[in-house]
Amino acid sequence: MSVTRPPVDRSAVTAKMIAELRGALGELHCVGSQRLVRRGVSMSHFHLMAMLERHGELPMSRIADVLDISLSNATGLIDRMEERGLVERARVPDDRRVVLVRVTDDGRRVLADLEVFRDEVVARILGRLDDRQLSRLVAAVGDLRTAIGAMVVDEPGLLAHDHPSHVEYPDARAGSSPSHR
Repeated sequence: MSVTRPPVDRSAVTAKMIAELRGALGELHCVGSQRLVRRGVSMSHFHLMAMLERHGELPMSRIADVLDISLSNATGLIDRMEERGLVERARVPDDRRVVLVRVTDDGRRVLADLEVFRDEVVARILGRLDDRQLSRLVAAVGDLRTAIGAMVVDEPGLLAHDHPSHVEYPDARAGSSPSHR
């Protein structure tokens, strides 16, 4: 004899999942933020360094656009980050008016340190799950990534982000990431 299960209230389950995910990620965010603050790095600094690390160097004007701040505010932000050794400025040889910003080795170390710390914290959290829970979570996260991939294919504009500059500067991008070009 088979048992008929009532239909799932997808709206309620989705709302609960969003709340759980937001809560879990929020806790991890707070833990990482505290670690950054102890190193004198703000969340704005972290966001900008991560963006530069992922997409390569960017002109000051593009940074202001992406962060939705004035060029003078972006300049102040970059000044503070440069004082801490997290980023550096470079002028484009063919157009000295253009100032590019890139992450320094010290900035990369800060990013790497945070990633190692996050990985250690997540590993400790996952260590509290039994084998069955861990297997279910791995499968669920895999399903989530598959759904994200399908959404990117079906609705490419929805998850698009436009961080990199679309302007090319001759010989100024040596060593920058290919994804930036």
